[in-house]
Amino acid sequence: MDSDDFVAGFDYPMFVVTTVDPGTGTRAGCLVGFATQTSIDPFRYLICLSQRNHTYRTAKAATVLAVHVLGRDEDQQELAALFGSETGDEVDKFARCSWRPGPEGVPLLTGAHRYLVGRILERVDLGDHIGFLLAPVEVAASTEGAPLTFRSLPDLEPGHEAG
Repeated sequence: MDSDDFVAGFDYPMFVVTTVDPGTGTRAGCLVGFATQTSIDPFRYLICLSQRNHTYRTAKAATVLAVHVLGRDEDQQELAALFGSETGDEVDKFARCSWRPGPEGVPLLTGAHRYLVGRILERVDLGDHIGFLLAPVEVAASTEGAPLTFRSLPDLEPGHEAG
């Protein structure tokens, strides 16, 4: 038995995280499964980004991240597939979806029913992922439909290897 056995069967919510490098204007985004609320008052949210992906490299210089909650309908699954199976190293994901600039220029996906833009308070090395502790700057919270979860994802081939 190993640690994979411990999490087997869990059904985590999935998010699309977007960001922008304020110095270069480079936009990035990826599908994220490692995230959690860490505090009630003040509200804090932790997003973990793999050190291997383009979004992490862009987020190193960013001041904010946007965390998008997707639903389970087909157009939402298409967004998940775009941000989960393509890499920003090769593809401009934002040329393939509808978005608008949010606080500090962070891309906000117009197809997402719910999002949180958070100021990055801290970056924490958590192994092969870096944790970004966020304080809310802007929140939109529609309760339309059930959120997309790991088990409800379409079959995806990741843009980068896990880890």
